[in-house]
Amino acid sequence: MRRLVALIVLVAWLAAPVPAPATDAVLAVTLDNGLRVLLLEDHRSPIVSFQLWYRVGSRNELPGATGIAHLLEHMMFKGTPTYGPRQFAALVEQNGGQDNAFTSHDVTSYYVNIAADKLPLVIELEADRMQNLLLDPREIDSERQVVIEERRTRTEDDPGGFLGEEVSAIAFKNHPYGAPIIGWMEDLKRITPEEIRAFYETYYVPNNATLVAVGAFKATEALELIKARFGRIPKGPPPPPVRAVEPPQNGERRVLVKKEAQLPIVYLGYHVPNQQSADAPALELLSTILSSGRASRLYRGLVYERQLALEAGGDYSYFAFDPPLFWFWGTPMPGQTPEAMEKALLDEMERLKAEPVTDEELTRARNQTEAAFVFQEDSVHRRASLLARFEMIGGYAGKDRFLERLRAVTAADIQRVARAYFSDDRKNVGVLVPRR
Repeated sequence: MRRLVALIVLVAWLAAPVPAPATDAVLAVTLDNGLRVLLLEDHRSPIVSFQLWYRVGSRNELPGATGIAHLLEHMMFKGTPTYGPRQFAALVEQNGGQDNAFTSHDVTSYYVNIAADKLPLVIELEADRMQNLLLDPREIDSERQVVIEERRTRTEDDPGGFLGEEVSAIAFKNHPYGAPIIGWMEDLKRITPEEIRAFYETYYVPNNATLVAVGAFKATEALELIKARFGRIPKGPPPPPVRAVEPPQNGERRVLVKKEAQLPIVYLGYHVPNQQSADAPALELLSTILSSGRASRLYRGLVYERQLALEAGGDYSYFAFDPPLFWFWGTPMPGQTPEAMEKALLDEMERLKAEPVTDEELTRARNQTEAAFVFQEDSVHRRASLLARFEMIGGYAGKDRFLERLRAVTAADIQRVARAYFSDDRKNVGVLVPRR
């Protein structure tokens, strides 16, 4: 769901003179009901980013009910007995703010960016819908059609999205990462209001949530407001843990898709460890070396120099709760074949295994990653998101160690992880061929 209301008053706040510096002292508290609260004062602008992150995503869904986490995200804007359908967004907009939400494999996140003096209103709205969501069957049926159409436009009618979904499905035999976040169409049509209610009551409890606020407030005063409103919401039973473990892959898997498209697409996915592994920083930097900017290996080699690809890239999900895939992809230029595209991507991987990356590449990747990381501190919204993401994977203090881990990566580490994880036994290949 994308609810973004860009208002003139918000722009004025963002452009206002900087009255005071940001701070790095996080007030971290766990309430008696299990709600984790992280508060960080930032008085540079008179705004606040208030974010509520639930530890639930498509990873927590059962077979036959895929898409329920994302559908529930939509329903969170459909009202409570106190604030009726669509009143949440309307009240935020009337007070000059913006709100949005997203669902991933691992989490569902809600945020409001608004004037700091409206913080009590946001606390009331978010606490109310944590506990009192209506989930009217008629609203569910209406929103179900919205999500079904979203699936059609973003996945079934999008060649890249469709192919990525097919590769994930063959790459994961046991783990729920193999199912699409938006859900399979058959499940979206079948999910019942009773299942959605049960999912909400299981996962939307304070002991399964992290509240993060960054902005122009006094942390101790904000905490008292949060305790007064969220503190009275009862703690729920611990949500069931995700115990699924993907068994080791023991051979290449491949899927060929014929679909209406302008050009072929090639995706490669390799099973790699998540951020709990000591190899995660090297994989993160490797992703940057391969695909960040025009000086990256895949762009420079396949797009610019050889003019083989219209686009090419790679990606690693550092914040994944469980071991994800490391992705490579390429779209061949007109006249080029998917076979040539796949070979070119594999050649780049073999080059990584055969020779260390250069000092220049490694330094540039470190600088790019560090700059992007530091620049996020300029935004109260991004500061809050970073705190939440690190808290989700083990603790917000990990944010301060992130750059240290990256700086310790050597060229030999990059070569070692390439050799360890980019083997044929771990390879999942997806090729989309345009239907004529």
